[in-house]
Amino acid sequence: MKRLLSIMFIALLCTDMVSAQPAARLREQAQKKQQQTQGLSLRAQISFPTQKATDEDVAWRRDIYREIDLTNEANAGLYYPVEPIGQQMNLFTYIFKLVLRRAVPAYEYRLDGNEVFDEASKINLKSFLDNYHIYYERTDRGTHIDDSDIPSREVTAYYIKESTYYDDHNAMFHTKVLALCPILKREDDFGDAATSYPLFWVRYDDLAPYLTKQTIMTSNLNNAATMSIDDFFTKNMYRGKIYKTTNMLGKTIAQYCPTDSAVAKEQRKIEKQLKDVEQSVWGKPEPKDSLDSIAQLDKKAAKSIAKRNRRASGGKTTKVKTSRPSRTTSVSSGSAARVTVRRQRH
Repeated sequence: MKRLLSIMFIALLCTDMVSAQPAARLREQAQKKQQQTQGLSLRAQISFPTQKATDEDVAWRRDIYREIDLTNEANAGLYYPVEPIGQQMNLFTYIFKLVLRRAVPAYEYRLDGNEVFDEASKINLKSFLDNYHIYYERTDRGTHIDDSDIPSREVTAYYIKESTYYDDHNAMFHTKVLALCPILKREDDFGDAATSYPLFWVRYDDLAPYLTKQTIMTSNLNNAATMSIDDFFTKNMYRGKIYKTTNMLGKTIAQYCPTDSAVAKEQRKIEKQLKDVEQSVWGKPEPKDSLDSIAQLDKKAAKSIAKRNRRASGGKTTKVKTSRPSRTTSVSSGSAARVTVRRQRH
């Protein structure tokens, strides 16, 4: 009897362990999924969809680093307003608030310029605020910073890492932003030229769900022309100069190009290489692919048909022409001009 009870007890214990294991696995999967979606609700994910992450299994890919200047008109929508106006704020203020409440992780900017996205590379928020002299207050709810103390006015540029790739599975050639690094430009006490301080790297996939909810103005002529910041980056509407590519030497363009003219030449060369790869994939577009060229082709076709008809009719046509009165031709008063019919050979 005791043996039977022992067997039943062991069987029940095993059943509890088996039933508990899937539950634990489900909780772990749910936790991972929540971390991947940055804690956004399912409704928010559906309402604000983002571009899917770049597939590592692609046929061709090249990573490019650009510096975008926010004083450039094409990028000015990311800079204004420098201080929040209601719910409207510029890109750095928005990123700073997300990092401050730990909704988005920020990673250190390394001296070699390369980005590392691991747990050890995350910035220490208090040290970061102290290093850049950003005033903050400690409260019961955490760290509080006034909007006027956020140095968004001094962040006038960004480093952007983008990946241009061709995915043969989807037949897609696209350029996707991978990471952003705000650059703070601050003058010293002597009023010399501003010194650039790259602050931190942020993965774009971490930002994208939030950037879909923040809009910017895209035109100075039409103030109703707005779009989300995510659409701005997804459509590659920003403009910036290439300062580095992912290469085996790990060098920036300035490190292997000794002069400014050599740097500019190398930048044009890289831009041309990207266009050449895209054209080799899709083929070179026709130079006259427009409605005007189509209309010209229609006119040529009509002339060709008319010419074939003339040949079929013997090469002669009858044309009616009104002749002008000449000096040798007498025209009686009140009579109409003489009309002659001439046969012309073409």
